[in-house]
Amino acid sequence: MSITLRLALRDWDYMTPLVLGEVSSPRVTIEVDRVGTLVPHIGRDDAHDAAEMSFSRYAQLVSDGDTSVVGIPNFIMRGFRHRCIITTKTSDISELRHLGGKRIGVTGWRDSGNTWTRAALRREGVGVEDAYWFAGRLTDAHPVTDRLDGFGRPGRIEACPDERPMMELLLEGKLDAVFTPFMPDGFFEASSPFRQVLADFRADERRYFNEVGYVPGMHLIGIKADIAAAHPWLAGELSELIDESQRVWTAKRRKYAETTPWMFDEILKTARDLPADWNRSGFEANRTMIAGFAEELHVQGIMPARLSPEQLFPGEANGALVERSAKAS
Repeated sequence: MSITLRLALRDWDYMTPLVLGEVSSPRVTIEVDRVGTLVPHIGRDDAHDAAEMSFSRYAQLVSDGDTSVVGIPNFIMRGFRHRCIITTKTSDISELRHLGGKRIGVTGWRDSGNTWTRAALRREGVGVEDAYWFAGRLTDAHPVTDRLDGFGRPGRIEACPDERPMMELLLEGKLDAVFTPFMPDGFFEASSPFRQVLADFRADERRYFNEVGYVPGMHLIGIKADIAAAHPWLAGELSELIDESQRVWTAKRRKYAETTPWMFDEILKTARDLPADWNRSGFEANRTMIAGFAEELHVQGIMPARLSPEQLFPGEANGALVERSAKAS
């Protein structure tokens, strides 16, 4: 008998086969709720059974001893962060090391993506104590919220002055660079006054991958612990469905590459620059990346203790919780 799982996801295009039912399972019916903002705490959310969630927020739950959510090491949002550092076209900043002593804006201090971006800076000799940080909204279209999340330190990590949008402060020279996962409106226009700090960020990202061996993961899948416990096979089945949706999507993108004039070139370069399993899910496949993120959370002062991969994913590590559906049948 099939069960129904209500899953909250952002609008990732590779989830289309799953949303349309092209990828399915006789054991579970997935009802996808496409959300623009992540569910704050899936363990306390009445509308969903599982959800895309921040890796950083999940690690905080583990650190706090909150066992209401089980993390599945399927990193639904992952990507390099070098491209996420922007400045003005008139700036002379062109390398990550140039950001030492500069004023840097961030969209949220503890955000997983910004944690990885600071990790990239740290590899180039610019740590938290080597710059001045301001957390705030990207543009005036974004809400005023607490983006410091308790990590503010006067003179080192502060809120943007008067809650002014960071892109305005960047244009006025009051910030030297901004970290953002999503580019502001108008950024892709030729007339935009902004640019990435790194002119050839792809080369830097390839070098980063060759050094660390992984593409950073920002979001994973969390499932309510009581549901996972009631159906020990479910977490594995859900992960397999997500993986299959991505495989189907990738095959179609390779066939129907004319969605943009140079999509074919991008697909070809990715296949040549990265191993075929660069986005593989699962605990062992991502152990090094998980450990790297836990290290950054600790070194950057976000987590008081350095969590091990086994602490973050105890069920996966001991094999007791996640049971791959193909083997369970």
